[in-house]
Amino acid sequence: MIAKHMIRTLMIETPSVPGNLGRVATAIGLLGGDIGDVETVKVGPNYTMRNITVQVENEEQLQEVIMAVQALGEGIRLHTVSDEVLSAHEGGKIQMKSKMPIRSLAELGRVYTPGVADVCRLIEKEPEKADIYTTISNSVAIVTDGTAILGLGNIGAVAGMPVMEGKAALFDQLAGISGIPILLDTSDPEEIINTVKHISPGFNGILLEDIGSPHCFEIEDRLKEELSIPVMHDDQHGTAVVTLAAAISACKSAGVDLKEAKVGQIGLGAAGVAICRMFMAYGVKAVCGTDKSEAAMSRLEQYGGQTAASIEELMETCDIVIATTGVPGLIKPEFVRSGQVILALSNPKPEIEPEAALQAGAAYAADGRSVNNVLGFPGIFRGALNAKSKEINHDMLVAAAEAIAACTKPGDVVPQPLDSKVHHEVTAAVERAALTAVKH
Repeated sequence: MIAKHMIRTLMIETPSVPGNLGRVATAIGLLGGDIGDVETVKVGPNYTMRNITVQVENEEQLQEVIMAVQALGEGIRLHTVSDEVLSAHEGGKIQMKSKMPIRSLAELGRVYTPGVADVCRLIEKEPEKADIYTTISNSVAIVTDGTAILGLGNIGAVAGMPVMEGKAALFDQLAGISGIPILLDTSDPEEIINTVKHISPGFNGILLEDIGSPHCFEIEDRLKEELSIPVMHDDQHGTAVVTLAAAISACKSAGVDLKEAKVGQIGLGAAGVAICRMFMAYGVKAVCGTDKSEAAMSRLEQYGGQTAASIEELMETCDIVIATTGVPGLIKPEFVRSGQVILALSNPKPEIEPEAALQAGAAYAADGRSVNNVLGFPGIFRGALNAKSKEINHDMLVAAAEAIAACTKPGDVVPQPLDSKVHHEVTAAVERAALTAVKH
């Protein structure tokens, strides 16, 4: 779960006297600013210039931070405030480039006219050869209607394009997959399904992204039934995979048997329902959920889960509690039972702060700052494509979660998301699970 925030880079000059950087950091921290990167730009004869990246919740908080730094005086100077995130997005984050140089008429003849006609005739006679002689076998469509972009809601597909570009960049860097953003100007399930079906011949997988609940369920289910290539809604199953991995790690730290425990899920939107299904697929015997929507509760029951009438009831009966509501402070310390494992995954403000949960008696508690879908989807699709799988099923997803958990260091909830080893392990685990399913 991702909520609104701002990231700005402050260029600050400090006199070369010990303690000045600490004074700057303290001023920022006291106002709730979260310091990220600190880069030394220049070291002068008696001063140091640094770029300090700061995350704040809104413009008002940013202005408070700026004034606090400016008020420090004693030679500390704020030179510029820049939006490095916007700068990084100028011109977009991805592009389509030729893999082959075309510098002569001979090269032109090989990659385009007249030579390409022979390749077209070959594929016409043997359609399966498209896997060898085109990019289709390594291409995944990243499809959105813009109805559930991050924590921003229904802001439209074009406004969500930076997210789709980010997914494509991660596909390329972490799994060597060509991800192609597809923006749809409709949220009608039938139109989305038909559009994706019509464009599917150009792709070997479909990643549904930031499509809102409840229409995301029908869209994914129908496309899985009607297409013979892998289809996955990342907000559901990518989130569920990483959450299961986090729970495996948390239970290991707390000495809890996950499969024998009762798991409670607070919030039954797209992610919440998928998390419940993932835990059931993993082998957890009792999974319970609660939500203010009766339709969401009924949906969980249809998948075989239990329901609780309130958060208090769920907290009273469950050993492991997961929350994905986006509502800060929803879980009160007095709701916590001794020995519970609590994963409050809304970010940046969790349903209960881990420190508060631990003080209230929880055996283990974590928030969602490190629970990132990027740990899952690149390797899941790479494994599915490698195995030439026609689907992504729960066995493959559970294998991905177990691989992520196996790569997690003791005391951590999940690994670092850009660790290449994790993505190799997820790929291998998913590929094995897919091939095992084919053999059986």
